[in-house]
Amino acid sequence: MRLFQKTNFNFIKHRRIAYVVSLLLLVTGMISLFTKGLNYGIDFKGGSEVVIRFQKSVDVGSVRSVIDQAGVRGSVKQYGMERAVLLRTDYHGESADLKGLITRALAARIPGNAAEIVSIQAVGPSIAADMKWSAIKALGAALIGILLYVSVRFEIKFATAGVIAIFHDVLTVLGLFSILGGLFDFMPLEVDQSIIAAFLTIAGYSITDTVVVYDRIRERIRGQKPSEYERIFNESMNQTLSRTIITSGTIMISVLVLFIFAGPAIRGFAFAMFAGIVVGTYSSIFVAAPIVFDWQQRSKAAIKLRGA
Repeated sequence: MRLFQKTNFNFIKHRRIAYVVSLLLLVTGMISLFTKGLNYGIDFKGGSEVVIRFQKSVDVGSVRSVIDQAGVRGSVKQYGMERAVLLRTDYHGESADLKGLITRALAARIPGNAAEIVSIQAVGPSIAADMKWSAIKALGAALIGILLYVSVRFEIKFATAGVIAIFHDVLTVLGLFSILGGLFDFMPLEVDQSIIAAFLTIAGYSITDTVVVYDRIRERIRGQKPSEYERIFNESMNQTLSRTIITSGTIMISVLVLFIFAGPAIRGFAFAMFAGIVVGTYSSIFVAAPIVFDWQQRSKAAIKLRGA
């Protein structure tokens, strides 16, 4: 199935504009990361996550005010149905003490609407630190594995450019989480284990999309002179454009449905996936392949491609 019968976009000609756009996105994100930081979830900073269910519908703002007055600092938002709320707090005391504190405060200040603590999940600071370090190691191992895989299939130029594109994608989405984190109650964009899973998925999707472009370049470039590379790169990216848009668009629709209709627990993951797919699709065309082209132009050597 082809979305476009024939396209003739000159991607290589406009690659430097794409480089500037990418650099702006990365620099903006890095500035936010160093100045504002990330809005870490309970998994990575420690604390407690409490689900509270009321007998009748309740105003989230009123619950938030009561929790604050009780001396428990954190975020309160609707959880699934109108009668339940989710409290995330950095409270590090005993779960029983937290449960008693919340129950007494709600009974005193919201009378006539009985509240039940459905669940409390607590994570200690040392466990949170271990989880954060494990997440970093998982991302690092994934990038090393991808580098080795693409190195086996392609020349080192292609492998390096593919990993650069992955770093571009993950750091751009991470920058978005820093810039937007905590700005919206319905979407706090907390970085937790589900977001790390999203980053690993983004890395896999990005390199898969990039390898499709690489394969088409390899099919067309054998026996060609370096003077023909610009035409071959452009034709290869145009020939894979329909497949890229159809695949990315299908996934984005699914993720968008998750973002709109799923509960708050999955909304950050859905946002990370949506942003990652958009950025990953962009980088496959405007970052990975153009970097290989520029590298070849500077080395003046013919590209040596390995067998499939």
